[in-house]
Amino acid sequence: MRVGIGLPNTIPGVDGPVLVDWARRADAGPFSTLAVLDRLAYDSIEPFAALAAAAGVTKRAGLATMIAIGPLRNTALLVKQAVSVDALSGRRLTLGLAVGARLDDYETAGVEHRGRGARLSEQLATLRDGDDLGVRPNLRLLVGGMTGPAFARMARYADGYAHNGGPPRAFARAADSARAAWSDLGRPGRPVLWGQGYFALGDEEAGATYLRDYYAFTGPFAEKIAAGNLTSARAIRDFVRGYAEAGCDELILFPTVADLEQLDRLAEVVS
Repeated sequence: MRVGIGLPNTIPGVDGPVLVDWARRADAGPFSTLAVLDRLAYDSIEPFAALAAAAGVTKRAGLATMIAIGPLRNTALLVKQAVSVDALSGRRLTLGLAVGARLDDYETAGVEHRGRGARLSEQLATLRDGDDLGVRPNLRLLVGGMTGPAFARMARYADGYAHNGGPPRAFARAADSARAAWSDLGRPGRPVLWGQGYFALGDEEAGATYLRDYYAFTGPFAEKIAAGNLTSARAIRDFVRGYAEAGCDELILFPTVADLEQLDRLAEVVS
């Protein structure tokens, strides 16, 4: 299993120099991929802009959205953003898409929340098959989500599945559903399986505060997410081992504290 690291693009207050330094140092370390999250109605850096900045200072690591909220964007613009980052990075982009869970992002974008699943399917069909856009995308695609339609969408259009986090047993259940949807559609082989988790080494309270705020829309469940933050080397090693045993191909660990020391500490743990 490969282990990647998230860029701190959704941690409030992060600026360009911090993000660029993070990308440069991560590229020199043991990490397979640099990934980003996506929020609109939040103090954050837009994911494709963050990956474009990272592309300019990296050469080795892959780049990924884990995930971007497809239906918030016009399809032609989404394709243009994705193929541009892919070109800037020398074909290192893996594009993960899902519908997102936050109503405020849709309200801020002025996009209707209902019908978002169908819109994402249309976007995926365009990304897979091409359209009258002046480009023919050839991207590695992941689809996220925890519903039956999401797994079916993944099996029909994508190369694999992006899980939204949680303990290894939650990933294992979702991976079983992804493989079943893939098989039901008659596709050969199996889907690529990506997972994710959060970490803060040596700064437990700051990381928990960020997660409570980021997931405040979930109500009391935000506290459970904060409690799952990986705050010790042992917790990270157990988490990585659990995901590997569950069949994960690529695990992204997202920082909940933007201090560059977090990156160095994680590198020591996973190297």
